[in-house]
Amino acid sequence: MATSVKSQTLAARQEANTKRRRNNRRVLQHVITYVLLVLVALFIILPMLWMLSTSFKPKSEWFLQQIYWIPKRFTWQNYAQLFDSPDTPIGTWFLNSLGVSTVSTILTLILDSLAAYAYARMEFPGRKIIFAVMLATLFMPGLMFLIPNFLTIYNLGLLNTYTAVILPGLAGVFGVFFLRQFFQSLPKELEEAANIDGANTFQTFFKIVLPLSKPALATLAVITFLASWNDFLWPLLVLQDPNLMTLPPGLSTLQSSYVTLYGPTMAGAVIVAIPVLIIYIALQRFIVQSVANTGLKG
Repeated sequence: MATSVKSQTLAARQEANTKRRRNNRRVLQHVITYVLLVLVALFIILPMLWMLSTSFKPKSEWFLQQIYWIPKRFTWQNYAQLFDSPDTPIGTWFLNSLGVSTVSTILTLILDSLAAYAYARMEFPGRKIIFAVMLATLFMPGLMFLIPNFLTIYNLGLLNTYTAVILPGLAGVFGVFFLRQFFQSLPKELEEAANIDGANTFQTFFKIVLPLSKPALATLAVITFLASWNDFLWPLLVLQDPNLMTLPPGLSTLQSSYVTLYGPTMAGAVIVAIPVLIIYIALQRFIVQSVANTGLKG
């Protein structure tokens, strides 16, 4: 009897030690994970903090050997120089970028959602082949399409217009692929029930599918807006009028071969970053939900 009790006590102790080691291992894994996440966050945030700090520094503090995160002499001169100078109409550039990015995002969501639904639910000849060819273009560098797109815009007589900036971006394949995967993750029974109730394809799409796809649409909206907002090379090629410039190519005028105005440049970078941060914070929950719900079945 005593031997049985001792055996049970020993087994209980071993089980407790095993649980303790598992808990310690789990805690260590969590600590390592959080440390890595903090390091990655610092790697991303520190340049942004330095950008914000430099935007409030006077010219005398731009090239100090000792690093000061907080300006010794706080100044708004860099921002004032951007808004007051006739050579840098930052307000006009901001509105241009906002308009171009907003229109590009809306049109991209409309076109990509329609195309994605067709590839996800409709049967037509060559559907898989066409979609495979489209996906293949994702592996091609974007610079390959630069000259063909420019020649197309030139031959259409659209240079120096906002249409030239917006039009090529509407043919993006990523949005079609992303929404197609999300649409395929939705239960077909909902659409079949709508069809039984007499809804046609468009009614099913607009009243059933799109309301259920808000997380994916919000995610694609952020990605599209960010890509259009930060686009530098294409607007620089097709826009010659300074008053039609968007923010990225417009701010590049602050740099020349002989001098770079670091304070105003950092101030401009802060202005560029603010709308993107606001949009991301506002739509963050949709992005997380989209990543959690979107499948990758073919």
